[in-house]
Amino acid sequence: MNLGSTWIRDLTLGLRFAVTGGRPGWARTALTALGVGLGVAMLLFAASVPGLLQTRDDRAAAREVSLDEAKRSDSSFLFNRTSTLYRGDTVKGLVIRPDGNDAPAPVGLAQVPAPGEMAVSPALAELLDSRRGSLLKDRLPYKVGATIGKEGLTGRAELLYYAGSPVGLETGAEGRADHYGDARSFDPLNAVLLLIVVMICVALILPVAVFIATAVRFGGEQRDRRLAALRLVGADQAMTRRIAAGESLGGALLGLATGAALFAWLRQLAGSVTVWDVNAFPSDIVPSLWLTVLILIAVPASAIGVTLSALRRVSIEPLGVVRDATGRRRRLWWRVLLPVVGVALLLPQSGSIGMEGTGIATYQIAAGAMLVLIGTTSLLPWLVEAVVGRLRGGPVAWQLAVRRLQLSSGTAARAVSGIVVAAAGAIALQMLLTAVQNDFMRPTGMDSARAQLETRVPAGNGTLARDMIDEYARTKGVLGVVGFIEAGVERPGPQRAGEDWIPTTQLTVGDCPSLKELAKISSCRDGDVFIVRTPKGQGPADDYLAKTARAGAEVNLHPEQWSEGKTTRPAPALWRVPKSARTVDSRPDPMGDLAFGIMATPSAIDVKALMSPEARTMIKLDPAVPDAAEYARNTAAAIDPLTFVNTLQNFERDSQYSSVRTGLFVGATATMLLIAASMLVSTLEQLRDRKRLLSVLVAFGTRRATLSWSVLWQTAVPIVLGLALATGGGVGLGLVLLRMVNKQVEDWWAFLPVNAVGAALILLVTLLSLPVLWRLMRPDGLRTE
Repeated sequence: MNLGSTWIRDLTLGLRFAVTGGRPGWARTALTALGVGLGVAMLLFAASVPGLLQTRDDRAAAREVSLDEAKRSDSSFLFNRTSTLYRGDTVKGLVIRPDGNDAPAPVGLAQVPAPGEMAVSPALAELLDSRRGSLLKDRLPYKVGATIGKEGLTGRAELLYYAGSPVGLETGAEGRADHYGDARSFDPLNAVLLLIVVMICVALILPVAVFIATAVRFGGEQRDRRLAALRLVGADQAMTRRIAAGESLGGALLGLATGAALFAWLRQLAGSVTVWDVNAFPSDIVPSLWLTVLILIAVPASAIGVTLSALRRVSIEPLGVVRDATGRRRRLWWRVLLPVVGVALLLPQSGSIGMEGTGIATYQIAAGAMLVLIGTTSLLPWLVEAVVGRLRGGPVAWQLAVRRLQLSSGTAARAVSGIVVAAAGAIALQMLLTAVQNDFMRPTGMDSARAQLETRVPAGNGTLARDMIDEYARTKGVLGVVGFIEAGVERPGPQRAGEDWIPTTQLTVGDCPSLKELAKISSCRDGDVFIVRTPKGQGPADDYLAKTARAGAEVNLHPEQWSEGKTTRPAPALWRVPKSARTVDSRPDPMGDLAFGIMATPSAIDVKALMSPEARTMIKLDPAVPDAAEYARNTAAAIDPLTFVNTLQNFERDSQYSSVRTGLFVGATATMLLIAASMLVSTLEQLRDRKRLLSVLVAFGTRRATLSWSVLWQTAVPIVLGLALATGGGVGLGLVLLRMVNKQVEDWWAFLPVNAVGAALILLVTLLSLPVLWRLMRPDGLRTE
């Protein structure tokens, strides 16, 4: 019989053992299948991410209004994009007014919504029908009609609406278009973000691979006893190892099926779950074909490889397994060599990655990081063996745990290897993110202590600002309002020689308290006018302003207008700046903007004469009122549905960095859940293997509390050592990564939150395993056949 046939025969025999052997055999195979299945499901989700993001981007681009300005026709339409926040969720909208009967319908709709009606996404419809959406319902003054189809949404939980505009959009339209579909070009990620993405992939996927390699070794002790029986009936060492590999292969194949079933079930729930603002349609979660093939090949191959490697240190004889005898100590040299080689791959990249670059040595960096993390976790079995071999004495529970660890330290180390590699990667990532986050954040200049919301709306008549201030002041949860009207004015007369355009300036009209928020005004009363100068280099030059903004100057309140790609010059309306106008210095408003030009109080000018003014308010909210911002936004919508409302924030984060950071949080959440499940499955598998031993201890009078504490110590000792190892490996990898981006350590305590999560997982897993432990500590565990 040739070698290939021998392997097939022995692997097939092992597959039969995986699905026979009664309840113990099935329990062993089921645990292996569950463990492998959890990892496979995670890998399939990871393989779906590239396609998912591409699908979301394609649909988002297809529904975008074209940026090309269109001419008025039967197929054109005016539009205004809107956005509002509702209790932390973003609600996006598009208000449309067709110019003719042939205007295209938005993507996901059969026709343009009628004036005063809106089409909503299913999630928005559900929110508006619920008690939680009562305040939002008051903010959207449209009757709900159609429902937006899937092709017009990026995810099942997206909050989106399309509204038909009533008459009047012409005066405040954002633009005119005649089709949808914006072929947007996305800026490539810079080198620092690419490094973060590579590290995220390594740090999140590697723990899954480690867990799968651990799961295929479940039930090792019972398997070894069966292999000894095979030796008794004539099988040689090589044959027993191949049979063992076939048994692990059976569990892995069932794990693939289990993982596929879990993936199919969980993807149906994906649309109803939002993690860190990310949700998707189930049909969008489709694994990449080549990644799926790689998973289908790698998982069974790893099952065979890991089993054969594990049995090298086990001597299976006809009368028993020489595993419990004292064997040679684990070798250290190759475990240290792995991280050393990894660091050697990473160090040549020192100083080569900066914000201005767009490329990195992806494969070299990924390989180096993987070797460092794999080397870190491979040190754990050696460290556990070295430490527990020197432990002596202590309470009974401690002695039981230590003795068990001395006899099978490898099993205990494998149980926590996934969390070690995950913790080490998380610590390195946290150090990197903390060091570079300031490069992706910029101060906005806003002062969120002076105001929390800003509103802007075209003012059809000049009295709107005063009305807005009164409306906001009466709104629940509003402590103060700064309100004014802004409009452009110009120097009267035609363009003169040497001028590229007619000099213009800004005219701001507001009451005295509001103007004092915009300029350094010592005294003010209604009827006053001020000339506002900005600090040198932060606004228009003084000589330019002097052509329009000066005491006694005459200005035209109807400057040149631009509309639909052309300019028009309305009939002039002249107003003279009083000679009593005082010159004052500008002061940054809560938005961080500097006013300039002319400021006037309401009685100093007829605001009804202004051309295309804009009404602005800045609102201070009462932190004691939970929904103060929602009430203010509702007031803004009641004044004008197209009112732009902006939330003031002191710092703004780069959008690409935010996307990468969100992806990290989503992946880390899923990985932590997997690790918790894997540790629970591994703990239950170890308890099941020790059923007879536990029953013997109970029969001899050992207390349940003692055994419970021993299980805790058996888990706690490896995890403490593992977290210490992960801290060292993670900090070391983090330092190398910081050298690559020329950054210093910003937080030496980045490992504390990671270690706290690891400790919490240990406590949770131990508590969940106690009921199973107590059930196994029964005398019937001594029965045998």
